Amino acid sequence: MEPTVLGSKLASSLISPLLKKLFVADGPGAGLVDRPVRLKELVSFRGEKQALVEKDVHKLAEHLVRQAVDSPGEPPFRAREQIAVADALARRLLALGGLDMDDVQAVQLGHRELAGKLRRQAPPPDGLSSDACYFLDSATEWACLQILEFFTRRSTFVARTLVEQTRAQAELIARIDELLARTPRPDARDTAFERRYRSYVTERHNHITIYGIDLRDSPDRWPLEVAYLSLEATAAENRALPGDGPGPAPVTLQLPAEEALLTHDRALLRGDAGSGKTTLVQWLAVTAAREGAHIPYVLPLRTLIRGANAFPAPAAFLTSVSCPLSAPEGWTERVLTAGRGLILVDGLDEIPDADRHRTRDWLLSLIHAFPGNRWLLTSRPTAVRPDWLATEGFRELTLAPMRRTEVATFVHRWHTAAGAPEFEGPLLDSLRTKRDLARLATNPLMCGLICALHRERRGYLPTGRKELYDAALTMLLARRDRERGMGVVDEVELGEEVQLELLQRLAYALVLSGRTEMETETAERILDRCLPSIALHADSATVLRTLLLRSGLVRQPVDGVMDFVHRTFQDYLGARYAVEEGHLDVLAGHADDTQWEDVIRMAVAHARPQERASLLRRLLAQNTPRLTLLALACLEHATALDPEVRLAVDSQAAELIPPWSAEEARTLADAGPLVLELLPGSAGLTDEEAQGVTVTASLLGAEEPEGALAVLRRFRNHQSLDVRRQLVGTWHRFDTVEYTTEILNHLERTGLFLTCESAEELSALATMRPWHALSFHGPHRLEEILTAVSAPEAVTAIELVDNPHVVDADALLSFGSLREVWLTDCPTTGLDRLSELPLVRLGCNRIADVTGLCSLRSLRRLSLTQEVPGTDLTETLPVDSPLETLFMGTYSTDTTGLRGLQHWAGLRSLSLGPLTTELTDTDWQAVAELPELRELHLNAATIREFPYSFVVMPELPGVEVLRIAAIYGDEDLSALAFRLPGLRSVTLRLPPGVPIARYAQLFPGVEINLDRR
Repeated sequence: MEPTVLGSKLASSLISPLLKKLFVADGPGAGLVDRPVRLKELVSFRGEKQALVEKDVHKLAEHLVRQAVDSPGEPPFRAREQIAVADALARRLLALGGLDMDDVQAVQLGHRELAGKLRRQAPPPDGLSSDACYFLDSATEWACLQILEFFTRRSTFVARTLVEQTRAQAELIARIDELLARTPRPDARDTAFERRYRSYVTERHNHITIYGIDLRDSPDRWPLEVAYLSLEATAAENRALPGDGPGPAPVTLQLPAEEALLTHDRALLRGDAGSGKTTLVQWLAVTAAREGAHIPYVLPLRTLIRGANAFPAPAAFLTSVSCPLSAPEGWTERVLTAGRGLILVDGLDEIPDADRHRTRDWLLSLIHAFPGNRWLLTSRPTAVRPDWLATEGFRELTLAPMRRTEVATFVHRWHTAAGAPEFEGPLLDSLRTKRDLARLATNPLMCGLICALHRERRGYLPTGRKELYDAALTMLLARRDRERGMGVVDEVELGEEVQLELLQRLAYALVLSGRTEMETETAERILDRCLPSIALHADSATVLRTLLLRSGLVRQPVDGVMDFVHRTFQDYLGARYAVEEGHLDVLAGHADDTQWEDVIRMAVAHARPQERASLLRRLLAQNTPRLTLLALACLEHATALDPEVRLAVDSQAAELIPPWSAEEARTLADAGPLVLELLPGSAGLTDEEAQGVTVTASLLGAEEPEGALAVLRRFRNHQSLDVRRQLVGTWHRFDTVEYTTEILNHLERTGLFLTCESAEELSALATMRPWHALSFHGPHRLEEILTAVSAPEAVTAIELVDNPHVVDADALLSFGSLREVWLTDCPTTGLDRLSELPLVRLGCNRIADVTGLCSLRSLRRLSLTQEVPGTDLTETLPVDSPLETLFMGTYSTDTTGLRGLQHWAGLRSLSLGPLTTELTDTDWQAVAELPELRELHLNAATIREFPYSFVVMPELPGVEVLRIAAIYGDEDLSALAFRLPGLRSVTLRLPPGVPIARYAQLFPGVEINLDRR
């Protein structure tokens, strides 16, 4: 019942006076006090002078309810509920005394919201019918409507309303005045200039340039928006840990570098040479210019200190960086006063140490004069001490090295920007398989250098990569700073050759110690011994500080410790010094240590031809697969070499690569990840060699997944079934999604089973095109499997292994096209339900019940590895099925033997073993009565355990093919040769080292095949 309907039943002229009694009489004035009178002080049933008591309110409510019930029309609820409804209405009216608001606020709230507050304030009605509750709610709203009408007629209401409006308007005007004071209204000249300036910043900084490298055919700059890569920054902070810990603990946070200023207005970003600091500054400037919320100012410190008036005031921000635009007078100060500035100060490390203190004072004066803006300062790690600006609220972050996924993204974007997509794939393969190259490509500068040199040489990196390292060293040690216009930064100037001499001694000391870090005190002692020979007049501490700051090759990861930014530079420079000092014996003596692999390869690159030949001969003399392959890898770095030595290396390595069997592949994989860069592609390989290569790469997948994946990618279109089975079977060694994208989605799927073990693999399966044969290992529920299989009707073969949820075989009926089913270690019953499927092949290995087999009349191939009930095979196996192939494994002949087998006269292939009971002459007689039997497969374990089984074996002249698995080498197979006179082919699975000749003589005139799996 709506309030308007209820109001038509109760005349306002009669009821309004009753409700008016709920409130005290008007007071004088407009309520111009700080705290206006609240409703709880207006109601007449509270306070010192009560006009009503609670009993009176109940009577008022009873009167209201009685008037509604007695009015003409249908009663709103049952008559016996009248007292209860009146009591509930009274409690809601009494709730007015608990509301903390005044009459003006109540009117602004509205009658429905006021009624809602009363409902929530009062106790809920108990035991009322739905009609009574509906009436109660309507009556409450109607009463609130009358109460608000009464409020608007009070003498103080209008005056108080005007006062409230006046106060609100005054507060709004004050706030607008404050905003205008903080943000002066820009004139048309400011608006027009900002538009031009943002366009200029976008054009000026929307490109990336590599300094210090000569390129003939490649561009020297690329669009920023295409080549920019979001890098990760880390920040060390103290944060409270969950639980009742002792207090905040240090944690390392990771975030995209471009988000450095989202939660903090001030940031100091540290990063090694080439890590992307300047590129990030450009990206932030371009992004801000396009979005328009902040005005960017890019201030390279090396540029600011050139003029006589270093460290400019805001008015000179643009002229100090040679911006050709003339800003309106006072524009920069207006921007900074309004807090709209993004000040990007780049290169704290690129100015002398004395100027860094002045830089700090300059920054602080600007920050204090113009609060509310955003500030970013960049520096190499060792330029200033930790927390250099922490007291001023600067958050310190460090750019992290690029991950492999980021390197791949950078390479893709670089080649897109350079218009050279044909060079992208080969370079990515090199980065994945060549570990030293991958270690070098960990920041945008080195990635860009590698991309540029690779394209410059039409898809080939410099021979032996020595040229690549030389170019990188020249760029980092000399040309990059010079071509960016930098002068001497510290008190000592070190030329390129001097830096190389110093750095290679530090590198060799690290190589000899087998470490990658050393204490700075140790480094200073090494430099002390070196400085006199290069006539450098400076102390070792100053020289080391200069190397740490400017070389771009060494850094200080923690206080008091130094290391090389890339391990590959340490190995390269250490090898350079070892060759210069004639330490070839030292190198050869450490050849067995995998940590010295790259050092030896780089030593071959630095050595003279005779030294190379000597070192390679010593590697070959060991005659081990790993050192032979190391010698082969060194040929890449040997520009000039004795032809006989080169031939010896190639000949000895040819026995290892490509591997021609799975066993050879495993031996090759033991040599370590070095193998990956030596493995060939599929061209020119036999199917067996191609399989061997894929086995080797698969085995190295856990240790070096990127390189192994790069090798396997070359074989994803191979047609050999064994190669494709190897590719599909090694999925679990790699990242699920990446392997799906790079390998599985490209495979031709005929004859392949895809195995899914984890939830991640199930999720990946859902994204693939349909597979016809699927294997699921583990406790996956059927609904999960069906969700992952995009087209159940396309599945013709399925295997379920170790799955406790497959209790009833009818769960498989969702795959209506199944022709093959394999069940292993599943509590499955009800095999008879599978008769609804077009099933031709079934494997049962340790399931709960096989009694339903007799209903499967379409079976042609059957495999059993469990006890078969009964005393005769015809009691359990399907007697009406046209069986052609039968495998009887462990426990399968314990109760039935082979009795009744002759019933399946069309059987052509019989596999036995390993069995757990001895075969009798009765069993063999059943076999002898199979007229179509042509193949017999045996497990040598049965021959070893039950030799008498083959003493009673009759002659089987129809058998033409024999396969024996699991041979140890001491089995007597002569009885088989005597009883199988019709043999044409024998395949033996022998372990490594067991000669086949001893068995071949037993089968004269028969084709003998060897299976080394």
